[in-house]
Amino acid sequence: MSLGAKVAANLPYLRRYARALSGSQSTGDAFVRATLEAVLADSDLKQSLGEGGRVPLYRAFNKLWSSAYMQIADGDTILGDHEAAAQDRLNAITPMNRQALLLTTLEDFSIAQAAEIMDISESDVENLVQEAVAEIDRESSTSVLIIEDEPLISMQLEDLVSSLGHNICGTAATRTQAREVIEQNMPGLVLADIQLADGSSGLDAVDDILEIASVPVIFITAYPERLLTGDRPEPTYLVTKPFQESTVRAAISQALFFGSSRPLP
Repeated sequence: MSLGAKVAANLPYLRRYARALSGSQSTGDAFVRATLEAVLADSDLKQSLGEGGRVPLYRAFNKLWSSAYMQIADGDTILGDHEAAAQDRLNAITPMNRQALLLTTLEDFSIAQAAEIMDISESDVENLVQEAVAEIDRESSTSVLIIEDEPLISMQLEDLVSSLGHNICGTAATRTQAREVIEQNMPGLVLADIQLADGSSGLDAVDDILEIASVPVIFITAYPERLLTGDRPEPTYLVTKPFQESTVRAAISQALFFGSSRPLP
């Protein structure tokens, strides 16, 4: 496989990570573009990507992020109200905690790989993840709507959400059932599959909700590549099936932290 093909295969996931890390689709994509420019300008980096693939790519991104992030966040960039609020919240927690958590959950790297990406020791990564989990536990509780047509997965998500101290305001296997739930109780968070039992779409069910209120949404799907195309605004929080509970836990924390999952322009 050529270097270009290797990078292209990992690019949607690097963009997902950058978006979750920054809280902004535009900011995340800007850092990904800068990373690719750095790769093209560095022959040693191109060689390492050819040999190691995903870890060197994320390591290159992390070096750029660590050196430039505060300048971007505090600089003269003109931000919309929504993005500015997200950046304010983002600055309130430790960036390295968030990086370690996202790398080992959302991106499914091992502790050793995350240590290589962040250029720190494995014990430091473990400590950062523990601190990040403690921050998750301090998040305020909310009501959650689960839109999922597979009963076992729905039950698993119910148990996970309840263990985090949140309430289940309803479950739905179809778009129609989701409408019925929100007529009675508007959730503070939505976990949604894309393909539902009657052939309806979880995307449409979420659109119904977002027409009424701005609610954080986490999509959980076996086909993430269908949403990570760059052809339309992409969901900020996207978890791949089969999922690890720690990944869903991290996504819930991030979504509640920003208070919204609306992609930033």
